[in-house]
Amino acid sequence: MIAKQLISDSLVHLKSSDSVDQALAIMHINYVKHLPIVIDGKLEGVASEEQLLRLDSEVLLSTLLVNGAPISAKADDHLFEVLGTLAEHKLTSIPIVDTENNFVGIVSQEDLIHFYANSFSFKEPGSIIVLEVSKRDYSLAEISRIVELESASILSTFLSEIEDNSQILVTLKINRNDIAGIIKALERYEFIVKASFAEAEYIDDLKERYDMLMSYLNV
Repeated sequence: MIAKQLISDSLVHLKSSDSVDQALAIMHINYVKHLPIVIDGKLEGVASEEQLLRLDSEVLLSTLLVNGAPISAKADDHLFEVLGTLAEHKLTSIPIVDTENNFVGIVSQEDLIHFYANSFSFKEPGSIIVLEVSKRDYSLAEISRIVELESASILSTFLSEIEDNSQILVTLKINRNDIAGIIKALERYEFIVKASFAEAEYIDDLKERYDMLMSYLNV
């Protein structure tokens, strides 16, 4: 999946002739805090709610434009790159451009969340296992081998770092509801199982986190 395939059908860009008041109203309607400023089909800037709230309501967005390339993603960037840029710059939406800096569209946090929520790995029944593994010793091939010996498969994985630590957390989505045998097998191979979630527990937890995130985005 690449950026241009995730472009929102509902989000609109801002114009340099828009006032601060107009821009804030558009952001409020669309539940975002960042929107691109586009002039003659070119991306010229990105306005943020925080920035706009410091200005008089009648000020035009043309006064915000400065030299330098605005934060954006390329139309053919993988969604992981898009997600990384959003997270790095704490954006609620990001403009998408082509190789000539022509504005193509906007991808929002919500677009990405909905994509993941509707992806195969989330919809497919199964359970979750969280392992703590040394960065030096991490091998997805070895973990997969152990899981497959128990007649199961890994549907998806997610890695997260432990701050100030040489360990990482490896979250596995397994295509089985009964994972007791898999957990025992992993422990036999000296893997540290930090947590596990059966399907019902996992879905309830995921829904709660999703609802919390949607509530935050709608603030």
